[in-house]
Amino acid sequence: MKQAREDVRNIAIIAHVDHGKTTLVDELLKQSGVFRDNQEVAERVMDSNDIERERGITILSKNTAVMYKNTKINIIDTPGHADFGGEVERVLKMVNGVILVVDAFEGAMPQTKFVLRKALELKLPVIVCINKIDRPEARPNEVIDEVLELFLDLDASEEQLDCPFVFASAKAGIASLDPDEPGTNMEPLFETIVNYIPAPEGDPEAGTQVLISTIDYNEYVGRIGVGKVDNGSVKVNQEVVIVNHHEPDKQKKVKISKLYEFDGLNKVEVKEAGIGSIVAISGIADIHIGDTLCSPENPVPIPFQKISEPTIAMHFLVNDSPLAGQEGKYVTSRHLRDRLFRELNTDVSLRVEETESTESYKVSGRGELHLSVLIENMRREGYEFAVSKAEVLYHTDENGNKTEPMELAYIDVPDEFSGSVIEKLSQRKGELRSMGSASGGYTRLEFSIPSRGLIGYRGEFMTDTKGNGIINTIFDGYGPYKGDIQYRKQGSLIAFEAGEAITYGLYNAQERGTLFIGPGEKVYSGMVIGQNGRGEDIELNVCKKKQLTNTRSSSADEALRLTPPKVLSLEQALEFIDTDELLEVTPEALRIRKKILDPTMRKRANMK
Repeated sequence: MKQAREDVRNIAIIAHVDHGKTTLVDELLKQSGVFRDNQEVAERVMDSNDIERERGITILSKNTAVMYKNTKINIIDTPGHADFGGEVERVLKMVNGVILVVDAFEGAMPQTKFVLRKALELKLPVIVCINKIDRPEARPNEVIDEVLELFLDLDASEEQLDCPFVFASAKAGIASLDPDEPGTNMEPLFETIVNYIPAPEGDPEAGTQVLISTIDYNEYVGRIGVGKVDNGSVKVNQEVVIVNHHEPDKQKKVKISKLYEFDGLNKVEVKEAGIGSIVAISGIADIHIGDTLCSPENPVPIPFQKISEPTIAMHFLVNDSPLAGQEGKYVTSRHLRDRLFRELNTDVSLRVEETESTESYKVSGRGELHLSVLIENMRREGYEFAVSKAEVLYHTDENGNKTEPMELAYIDVPDEFSGSVIEKLSQRKGELRSMGSASGGYTRLEFSIPSRGLIGYRGEFMTDTKGNGIINTIFDGYGPYKGDIQYRKQGSLIAFEAGEAITYGLYNAQERGTLFIGPGEKVYSGMVIGQNGRGEDIELNVCKKKQLTNTRSSSADEALRLTPPKVLSLEQALEFIDTDELLEVTPEALRIRKKILDPTMRKRANMK
């Protein structure tokens, strides 16, 4: 018999990037008494790693739980970025409802649509939380209409359309059911969750069934599977069988050595857990996402979505530049290999393949952001390596035609810049689908464009719109190959010899284009030190000193004015490099270089 378990609610928080999901979870934790009154609490406690905190983005979904009166509410904070969409799809299998957070000024955005579609397809009830209601330019009533329009666009059912709206300011820690009356605390939101989201159901008498939806990893205990108990109960020391919906042959007997439930931000050991509980299980070495743990008597896997395939790949290589080994702790191919394969423990959308050379590995992911976060993490851990330009992964369809990944790009730009954006994207094989006006003198454009047309575009987009444009993209399946794209129109400025860059040499070089380095920086032959204003590559000597004679004094040098160099961030450098270049990544520096450092060999290779 199926029963509902009334003292538990399982919800996921979904939203577009930056609409305040993580801050909202913070407040729910604080107001349910998870922290002591005098405890220092970091902002956005749920974003646990440095990159998540600095960029203000959530990368991995996080589990937490709060008690409200006598109900345990399990909350899962999900990422909003399209690159981490693989996380969102799986997490929704664990919950019975979602809270959709929408910014009271920005309204419904592309990513809102992507995550909401997934929730509606799974027939989950939705609570809409309109956040940042205290922003001076907030427009809650218009945003309600936008959200309901979005529900209609996505074919929501009658019950889903009849959803409750809660108006909140996560930062101030208040919520209310009326847009015109500010609340005093988060209670209206808690009440709505308990009353509107259904309790989890299952058959407590049946055999055990737990679907693993996320994987955590910890140096001491190895892999930890996190999932919801769908039927029966699960106990410590119980023998279970691992089965998988997509691998019918898989059947493996294992024993559950430790069992945890979530309480606030901690995992608490428990002896037993019943239906509807979200549990973490350790002690099973090769547990994977999508595995179902069942009683041996009746092993039936629970169906789940296949994880989306990667669309973009890069080569990670051992650093072999003249400065190799001077700045990083881990520099050999064995270090690189171990670290990349270790990443596979937690990141399921990533693929790592060995190549013919032991010095190089092919790493594929969901997008540029996905791979750049991995590069930044490795760099901070003391790794030194080189990466090649990102390239898309092509497929062939059943007729043998070449297909490539396509994206939908939604762009909001001030009206005066829309012409140049349309021109640039059309050159990159983009196709304008619709154009309308957004609020505040902005134009909203919708493009269908190949993924490779977007590689290296964001930096240019920011320059073209003077920093006022917003671009969001969503993967849109594979489509027929659109033809060649001319990427970079400008060549590189290349250092001619090894040494330290000197003002006199740089002064002469800066007339040729934009420099990436300043005086005193180490350079080597074949290193890219700037961008040429014209189409070809030029070699320059930036280590050149001025010859001093009796008539020339050294003080005349001080009058040379250098334009400040353009220092590239990791993303900008990945966007800038061309197919014959590499990006050298060390804990202290990012250097762009030619794949072939020797000028004569390089010329020969180009002639071929």
